[in-house]
Amino acid sequence: MASPYPDGDREKVASKLPSALQQQLKVRAAELALDIQEAVEAAITAWRATERPGFEVDTAGAKSFSTWLPPGLYEDFKDTCNTRGVSYIQGLAQSVRDWLDTNPSPQNATRAADPERKIVGNQKGGVGKTAISAGIGQAYAEQGKRVLIVDFDPQGHLSEQLGVPQIEPDHDSLVSHMCGDGQGDLRDLIVAIDDLRFEKRLHVLPACFDGFLLDAKIAVVATQKRGFQKEAALEMALHPLEGDYDVIIIDCPPSLGIAMDAALYYGRRRRNEPPGRSGVIIPVLAEDSSMTAYSMLAQQIDDLCDDLSLDIDHLGLVVNQYDSRRGYVATSTLDSWKAVGDPRVLAVIGDLKEQREAVRKKMPLLSYAPHSDQAEAMRQVAKGASR
Repeated sequence: MASPYPDGDREKVASKLPSALQQQLKVRAAELALDIQEAVEAAITAWRATERPGFEVDTAGAKSFSTWLPPGLYEDFKDTCNTRGVSYIQGLAQSVRDWLDTNPSPQNATRAADPERKIVGNQKGGVGKTAISAGIGQAYAEQGKRVLIVDFDPQGHLSEQLGVPQIEPDHDSLVSHMCGDGQGDLRDLIVAIDDLRFEKRLHVLPACFDGFLLDAKIAVVATQKRGFQKEAALEMALHPLEGDYDVIIIDCPPSLGIAMDAALYYGRRRRNEPPGRSGVIIPVLAEDSSMTAYSMLAQQIDDLCDDLSLDIDHLGLVVNQYDSRRGYVATSTLDSWKAVGDPRVLAVIGDLKEQREAVRKKMPLLSYAPHSDQAEAMRQVAKGASR
């Protein structure tokens, strides 16, 4: 509700806001030398102007909150909430949360607001998505970055290769959080890789068997929950973790379904993010069928960008499991990949034994064989995918 401001140029607005957000808003406004009413005005104005869906904020236990806004702004805000199918309390919480994210504390000015987000995908199986996801994650952790690798493939190869147990069906998991049914803190499911080389900077969010039903589950939620955008489901689940990491890597399933759309959406270029910082890494093979699979994924990316007005950067191709002894098909296809130009080939990784041995021992490649050609190629990919 609203009541007139003593000077007549604003009106008092009474609503509710979680205590934690109220405290963060108070501190951030003071850090930026703003009145709280100015901060809330900017937050609501920006939230109404953006076309991207807001992250659902937990408003349980929200407490009374009031401020002064320009006349008519609160009514316009309520109209936007109704259009988006969210409560006024949820809309205010999203507005404040987004404003805090886009107006970081001056004390943290040296750190980017968002982590780099690397989406490793190809609808063709067996091209090495898991090996490359794990390898570049290890390379970034070697550099001193805090890394989360998300095993987004329900087959769970990445979790298995690093000795991390998968999450059993009907337990709290990434899938339940993506569907809005999370029962706890997603951080409680994350496993740190115990290896001195990475000094506890390398973490894995394990796969879950429920992931086989993810597309169907999200489709149902999208029909039942007003305002739910299925493409934003992964971002909604991972958003609370982002402040803990410098790089988040998504090891995608071999599909072109809703899960892949959600991963691609997560890797889009965000507002004020420089080109080439986040985006898609595409592992391929030097064979004809891989060319067809790449074309299908490229078309999906183009369609998603057109439909939702997104920018999704192609960070590069990785030609994996290459062996010139396979003859003309292998060598000519490699030439074709290099001729693509954009995206460029980040590395050519040979079909060597070290990766398979590391998998057998359930060890990170860069720890098992840190000086191998494959390990050096992973470092090359990580470097090339971070412009």
